[in-house]
Amino acid sequence: MKKKILVAYFSATGTTKKAAQALAEAAHADIYEIKPEVPYTKDDLNWTDRKSRSSVEMSDQTYRPAIADQSAEIENYDLIFLGYPVWWYVAPTIVNTFLESYDFGGKTIVLFATSGGSGFGKAAEKLKSSCADAAVIKEGKILNGKHSKEELAAWVEKVRNQ
Repeated sequence: MKKKILVAYFSATGTTKKAAQALAEAAHADIYEIKPEVPYTKDDLNWTDRKSRSSVEMSDQTYRPAIADQSAEIENYDLIFLGYPVWWYVAPTIVNTFLESYDFGGKTIVLFATSGGSGFGKAAEKLKSSCADAAVIKEGKILNGKHSKEELAAWVEKVRNQ
């Protein structure tokens, strides 16, 4: 039996959204956007300003930005591709908020990210503490640039069969 797939993602500037949409299309998956209750502005995302919202949030790994809704219906999915932009070598803390808002017990979560230059860092390790022990979190792919539908579908099939 094929696993039912959800592509959930957080995107601050639209880059991760494009990757998530391409992945969801290739996987024939449902898609869910993790939206902050208070949207990020360009100034909020200025990582060179130590007082910007994103800098303040990322300097405190216990901070949990509120999400706008909790309608992802995680219980309906076996496999979740979870995407985000890499911030300070990890996932933005709003991804922790998302993971802490649902029961991911028995689910497989495969990470994908977009990045201006860094890899996953310790994201999988740092996110694990935000979900049930019975959840499996796997490092997936950095999806910068354009990936063909065939490439993404092959990756999804490989993950699905693991």
